Amino acid sequence: MAKRRKKGPSFTPKAEDRHWHGKRQQARAAKSAARTGTRTTGPRGAARPAEPARSGRPAGARRAGGAEAPELVMGRNPVVEALRAGVPGSALYVMSDTDERVREAIKLAGDRNIPLLQAGKGELDRLTDGAVHQGIALQVRPYRYAHPDDLLRRGTPPLIVAADGVTDPRNLGAIVRSAAAFGADGVVVPERRAAGVTAGTWKASAGMLANLPVAQTTNLARQLKAYQQAGCFVAGLDARGGVTVADLELADGPFVLVVGSEGKGLGRLVAETCDLLATIPMPGQAESLNAGVAAGIALYEIARRRT
Repeated sequence: MAKRRKKGPSFTPKAEDRHWHGKRQQARAAKSAARTGTRTTGPRGAARPAEPARSGRPAGARRAGGAEAPELVMGRNPVVEALRAGVPGSALYVMSDTDERVREAIKLAGDRNIPLLQAGKGELDRLTDGAVHQGIALQVRPYRYAHPDDLLRRGTPPLIVAADGVTDPRNLGAIVRSAAAFGADGVVVPERRAAGVTAGTWKASAGMLANLPVAQTTNLARQLKAYQQAGCFVAGLDARGGVTVADLELADGPFVLVVGSEGKGLGRLVAETCDLLATIPMPGQAESLNAGVAAGIALYEIARRRT
């Protein structure tokens, strides 16, 4: 088991001032020579297509002005499962308590001091935009994202996971869970065309979202360059990587691991921004891994070097 690193504010030297700056240049040259000019294939670790969410609003929906719109979890079983998983609720809407699962949801909400609101069918229909709600709906508290630069100040040296094009909230939750397990300081995701923190993300993270921050950035490639300027080495997971994840020699310093989607892999600009592309050897028959599994394997190897 990897030891937890001491947390606290620290100064991270710029890239050109670190002893491994020359190695970064060599890694860039090797990566450039390895690229064939074809489209980047899916990394051996990425996201699978998301299943339709039982929500009254699309995942990641925003109000005017950019604020996150509240998400609703609907239906007796989904609400109970969300409450059991620790999904942070701001209100539980209920038509009646005649059903056993509804009574269980009411008890779970009461134990967590989530307000219980009596609602008629018309009101629930309006709240859920006419979706099937079975007389119960849990309003999920909007998630407060961290600033990407804040993740640099959490660890000495920092370890950050970036998700590029991961669109399934459950895969994002699995990445958060692995990141927390192996001592990462946070996860950064793009604001658009990517999964955000939803009820499904909370459930898949097994509650780790309460301890590990997720940050959003308007441009992931630009943010990776900012991390490089702050002294971080950036490695992306890709099937055509020049080294294996077990051979990431610079992972014991300030480090950013980038995980892409299963279908498209790392975006072209993101792949070109990475200092190095690394692969997960797979002697078996599977062609790829989903993002959560790939991140877990890579972070285990990184944690071994940082112990």
